[in-house]
Amino acid sequence: MHKSRLAALVIDSKVNDIEEANNFWELALGMQCVRSSEDWASRYSHLKTPSDQPQILIQKVDHESRVHLDIETDNIPAEVERLKSIGATVVEEFERWTVMQAPTGHRFCVVKPQREDFKDSDNVNVW
Repeated sequence: MHKSRLAALVIDSKVNDIEEANNFWELALGMQCVRSSEDWASRYSHLKTPSDQPQILIQKVDHESRVHLDIETDNIPAEVERLKSIGATVVEEFERWTVMQAPTGHRFCVVKPQREDFKDSDNVNVW
């Protein structure tokens, strides 16, 4: 038995500088963009969302711009198997996440818990 739920909406942005995407989405959605001085900050940022809502992440990418979902789980292999059993396929596996594709063609990632209140969630999958 494991838990999983929607963690984030990820705005994949094919831009030269992530600040182009940060500035647009900050103004478009009326949410402050949280920037970091960490090494990864040239590729990733996020909008400040209420703690009881999914995160909105901004990611600089090389592929065409799109939005994808992140599903957080306390057991990535079990959640990947559950999702495969309902028609998803694995696109690529990384050390900390797995990229999958729904039967509808939508890409999404299965990730470790991201939101602080994950342990309190009640979305349990018996698998």
